[in-house]
Amino acid sequence: QVQLVESGGGLVQPGGSLRLSCAASGSIFSITAMGWYRQTPGKQREFVALVTSGGSTNYADSVKGRFTISRDNAKNTVYLQMSSLKPEDTAIYYCNTLALAHGSGPPRNYWGQGTQVTVSS
Repeated sequence: QVQLVESGGGLVQPGGSLRLSCAASGSIFSITAMGWYRQTPGKQREFVALVTSGGSTNYADSVKGRFTISRDNAKNTVYLQMSSLKPEDTAIYYCNTLALAHGSGPPRNYWGQGTQVTVSS
């Protein structure tokens, strides 16, 4: 299997910054893309940002210009630099990857356990 572990969440004031990290481990053969989603109680999990193995990125309109996603392919780690944070950014942030594991057949989607981000005065 492939395991994802997020870190870097916490409490920050509006306008502040936070950097999330997600490290993939396990029997990884290759990773196609890694990204971030977020969820609050009573709402569907929503897309935030992703980066492909080739370096292409995509962002949700709500975070464009404020968040930056990056990836260290050698370490199988993805980062989310969050700036100009707003209270509405408060959510559990989940790391996601589309990866091929050794001996597991076609690529599959994997999720981390989530890390809490709270933006409040």
